[in-house]
Amino acid sequence: MVELKTDTSMDAMREAGRVVAQCLAAAREHAAVGVSLLELDEVAHEVLREAGATSPFLGYRPSFAPTPFPAVLCASVNDAIVHGIPDGYRLRDGDLVSLDCGAQLGGWAGDSAISFTVGTPRPADLTLIETTERALEAGIAAAVVGNRIGDIAHAVGTVGRAGGYGIPQDFGGHGIGRRMHEDPPVPNEGRAGRGMRLRHGMVLAIEPMLISGGKDDYHEASDGWTLRTNDRSRAAHAEHTVAITDAGPRILTAL
Repeated sequence: MVELKTDTSMDAMREAGRVVAQCLAAAREHAAVGVSLLELDEVAHEVLREAGATSPFLGYRPSFAPTPFPAVLCASVNDAIVHGIPDGYRLRDGDLVSLDCGAQLGGWAGDSAISFTVGTPRPADLTLIETTERALEAGIAAAVVGNRIGDIAHAVGTVGRAGGYGIPQDFGGHGIGRRMHEDPPVPNEGRAGRGMRLRHGMVLAIEPMLISGGKDDYHEASDGWTLRTNDRSRAAHAEHTVAITDAGPRILTAL
């Protein structure tokens, strides 16, 4: 069931989304060669505490997970696509880092992700990140009243495939509101004109994930959470929480 949010509720979600953006900005600013993923998680955790927000990630345990998620950030490095658990790994020159963060504030959730490089970047990584961000922009542009979920999926997938990238098929975006994960699912590839029609008050987390090797294959790491590319090629992830409004898409997780 999809809950349509009121304008007041979307304003409240904007406040949660602003906290998410602040968490990601602070963690990205702190990221440097030699900094551990655990340190980045603590930076984000402190932003949440100062804002009076909580993390929908911390302690989250979906049906596939062997253990509750132990952090407020998902930190995925290089061949990790999503759901990486922050640990003592220290960032190295040239690493590609994807950070995913959520916040719960005033009973509403926000969810967003960014990808970036640390130290001296590989040109191929910069192109991968730029394409992932363009895929997100295309998905947001398609998130208008009267369109369908398939229009968002098609827009994202078209940009990703045009770049020669793989797209993991079983993971994508989702509805969001009082809980981090709500209906409807928002695939990263699909047919235009198909699926649920978009209405004022729907709020979606749109989140392209692209694999540089061009294949869609991935596997679950031994921690039961991290998804890694099968060919060890690098991956990038970008995400915004977006409200569908009569005035056009409204990004709720921008700074």
